[in-house]
Amino acid sequence: MSGAAGAGIRLVLLGAPGVGKGTQADMIAARLGLPHISTGELLRAAIREGSALGRRVKATVERGELVPDALIGEVIEERLSRKDAERGFVLDGFPRTVAQADLLDRFLAGRGQPLDRVILIEVPEPVIIERLAGRRSCGRCGATYHVSHNPPKVEGICDRCGAALQQRPDDAEAVIAERLRAYRDQTAPLVSRYRSAGRLVPIDGQGRPEEVLGRIAAAVPGLRA
Repeated sequence: MSGAAGAGIRLVLLGAPGVGKGTQADMIAARLGLPHISTGELLRAAIREGSALGRRVKATVERGELVPDALIGEVIEERLSRKDAERGFVLDGFPRTVAQADLLDRFLAGRGQPLDRVILIEVPEPVIIERLAGRRSCGRCGATYHVSHNPPKVEGICDRCGAALQQRPDDAEAVIAERLRAYRDQTAPLVSRYRSAGRLVPIDGQGRPEEVLGRIAAAVPGLRA
């Protein structure tokens, strides 16, 4: 893999909900000049648009369940087919199951663009629960906060636009527990798969985002400054 900024590299960020995949994907994508493709953001956009797909996704997400493989596979393939992903991408939130990994491998093989690395971000579950249960977001402008680590200036009010902050339905503690169970049951087997393929890079996800990024950059040649 090339170490030059903007060079082609195809990465997947893997890990339980709340480990910081989105934050790291943003930082990595900015460093490489590649798109950060967030499955969660794609699905939330569909929900906001109120499309037939969005309504199906909303019911599933609010139950804390994973979106069916075939459905999410269609969404991801459409996104990866866009021109901005030709040189590479940072994929966050997909694959989450072995079946989804098979879909991704077939799609990339058909384009002659194999996956380069799978970055596994690891954080203890008690830390994950505290992170997610305290997260708040603005439905108007999309700004995010945390009741302890990054609170707004006025409790419950967005600093940026003044709208009321909300807890995402999938950040309620009962739903978090279901999301972690789903991760253990369905996503964790991917670790063995990608380790056997020599693509897995385990990373300690605790600490400041810059510290975590430094660990990733030290382990993935294509990210070294």
